[in-house]
Amino acid sequence: MAVSTHAVAPAPPGPHPVDVRPPLRRLVPLSLQHLLVAYAGMATMPLLVGTALELPEDRIRLLISANLLVSGLATLLQSLGVMRVGARLPIVMGSTFTAITPAVLIGKEHGLAAVFGATIVSGLVTLAVAPWFGRWLHLFPPLVTGTVIAVIGFSLVPSAAGLVTGGQGGAPGGRGLALAAVTVVLVVLVELLAPPALARFSVLVALAAGTALAVPLGLFDGSGVAEAHTVTAPDPTAFGAPTFVVPAIVAMLVVQLVNMVESVGDTLAVGQIVGRGDDAPTVVRALRADGVATMVSGALASFPVVTFGQSVGLVSVTRVRSRHVVALSGSLMVVLAFVPVLGAAVAAVPGPVLGGVSLVMFGMVGAVGLRILARADLSDSRDLLTAALAFGLGMIPVGAPDFYAPLPSFARTVLDSGIAVTGVVAFALNLLFHHTPRLRKDHAR
Repeated sequence: MAVSTHAVAPAPPGPHPVDVRPPLRRLVPLSLQHLLVAYAGMATMPLLVGTALELPEDRIRLLISANLLVSGLATLLQSLGVMRVGARLPIVMGSTFTAITPAVLIGKEHGLAAVFGATIVSGLVTLAVAPWFGRWLHLFPPLVTGTVIAVIGFSLVPSAAGLVTGGQGGAPGGRGLALAAVTVVLVVLVELLAPPALARFSVLVALAAGTALAVPLGLFDGSGVAEAHTVTAPDPTAFGAPTFVVPAIVAMLVVQLVNMVESVGDTLAVGQIVGRGDDAPTVVRALRADGVATMVSGALASFPVVTFGQSVGLVSVTRVRSRHVVALSGSLMVVLAFVPVLGAAVAAVPGPVLGGVSLVMFGMVGAVGLRILARADLSDSRDLLTAALAFGLGMIPVGAPDFYAPLPSFARTVLDSGIAVTGVVAFALNLLFHHTPRLRKDHAR
């Protein structure tokens, strides 16, 4: 007997997971994960610059508050977008470690006002050249972006180890190492054994449990919370009006070029993880957000802003693709900028705990880079040579920080950054091997 069937119209597709807003009970803890993972980097960059310039503690606190404010505003712009600015992806923004050495050198010679002026100019240039980067996206194939992202992750591993052995409230010795190891194991166990709904909070669970374990081990120090001011406000005028010095601008433009390559790689990586946005228009919007945020950063007495590689690792680990989660974390950063006591509470997470989690995050960033690199044709000897030289030369500053010490400061601006060296080498060799007509023709024979 024939059975009659009726055509059923397909249900209209729902919103993309990137655009879904989780319920509040999940949104807040998921946002806290991003905030806790990123906070150390946001506080460390101005702390290192201020310490190197021998600034008083109150001025260093102002730098940290300004950095939090700018990072929060930039994260909101990048994740939510305004017109043609912002990738509208789950990307956390913050000041880049690449700018530490140039900022210190410029600050010692010309003052912090020159650093902020150079930052404003580098943001303007980024905004102007963003469309050109979109047209040149074919010059950043998986061979280039994968190598750069891998080195971003692996070059940050020593900073995770520094958190375990002494930075950010950590303590050297067996207790710190044991606590870091337990934190890593907790991330793995939650990922392995917990139901999917809880596995998304694996990093937050590890941070909370690790902090609780630190108390009986004597590795928790909450004194900073009691000493912190309840409410304050960033003060851009404390360092004077930005000044525009040509050598400082040139040095910061070099840094910003590196940042743009890093942003392209991170944006494409996040786009591939979430299944949307790994294309030229999204990259252009992301770079525009970088430019606007960096301009505002210089005006508010802070440093160049770039995408945070930690967000790539965290999105990959938790599989939470909503940009609204990151947007809320950006809002929380803005709140922290005005409420130091809350920032002190976040900073009270023990170094070994934060270092253990960071080890997972940075390793995940490196793994994502390797996954992208695997899409390149490494059976081609030229591609293999490109990856080998980019990795080898890029890891020199990581393993031997003083390797380029005999060189002048303008050269060290680039060479002391493994990410910068990797980007320049990978880009140049890919251009030489695959976009030089004569070499391409000879290889075809």
